[in-house]
Amino acid sequence: MKKFAVVFLNVALAAAAGTIVHAPAGAAERVAARAAAPKLHRLEATPATVAYGYYWSEAPPVLRIDSGDIIDVDTLLTNTPAGLAKAGVPDEKIQASLKAIVSEVTGDRRGPGGHILTGPVYVEGAEPGDVLEVKILSIDLAIDYGYNGCSGFLPENCEGGLPVKILALDRKKMTAEFLPGIVIPLKPFYGSIGVAPAPELGRVSSNPPGRHAGNLDNRELITGSTLYIPIFVRGALFEIGDGHAAQGDGEVDQTAIETSLRGRLQLTVRKDLKLTWPRAETATDFISMATDPDLTAATKAAIQEMVDFLVSEKKLTRHQAYQLVSIAGHVVVTQLVDKPNLGVHVKLPKSIFGNFAKPTR
Repeated sequence: MKKFAVVFLNVALAAAAGTIVHAPAGAAERVAARAAAPKLHRLEATPATVAYGYYWSEAPPVLRIDSGDIIDVDTLLTNTPAGLAKAGVPDEKIQASLKAIVSEVTGDRRGPGGHILTGPVYVEGAEPGDVLEVKILSIDLAIDYGYNGCSGFLPENCEGGLPVKILALDRKKMTAEFLPGIVIPLKPFYGSIGVAPAPELGRVSSNPPGRHAGNLDNRELITGSTLYIPIFVRGALFEIGDGHAAQGDGEVDQTAIETSLRGRLQLTVRKDLKLTWPRAETATDFISMATDPDLTAATKAAIQEMVDFLVSEKKLTRHQAYQLVSIAGHVVVTQLVDKPNLGVHVKLPKSIFGNFAKPTR
């Protein structure tokens, strides 16, 4: 995976260093031309560049980019300076950007959710019905600590009154010691990656995921992975945040190792794809996903999404596709805590296809 991610990033950055192509007037041609010569945009997290707690079709973009461009983006952990100080984090280790955002982004600029999301980013050429391809080129730990709370799915296990647990992050070994002798490998990813939902849904909380992606909390979305998100508004209005250094499937106590991240992502408009739910791809797996307040409904939708993928992309019959998911697929509870929607994803290993030739029918 490490070798794959390095190659993935180097190819993208080599392209970014090339001459910028002047795009033709047509939207489709503009998207195609810019995909060959991406530009790198730096996007820091400041009071002027975040959406605090929401995805919204009317949110003003903080950056406009062409399809295929790369963003070098900062994201902040979901907490406050007061909360971190209470847990024992020294003041000098609390990011100045977090202090400024919590202090200045108040009132109707905040909520209904609690995540600090960087964006929105307007992607030129994106229209409702298109798909946004999000290639995760790199993810770096921005600070040397993270935290874990205690509530979630079975809060009766939590001791009341305790502050969040602070964990030191070893950025060289990429590990965190939970307790002496219990060492957690770090595999950073963004808990929340999404676009603006359909306009009729209004200002949507950052807490539950949905068809717009958002707070998926899918631990598979590490460096080298690609997320495909259906687009509902012009420009897509991409947002990102809720950095995690490590997380188990389910995220049962409501939190992972929550931390701040810096990453590079390439955003490309795909007019050749049509999706109902987000999908993803890693170096090893194809991934379908769905969410719903009912875990059974979410599970059925995620399985059906994988069946549909195999029918459309591998040209299997529905009978064959459903059988293959049963034989080789892995149905996983993504998260149990982002109410009201629970998340399920299905992984299907790429390796099983070998030299498979799509049937013609």
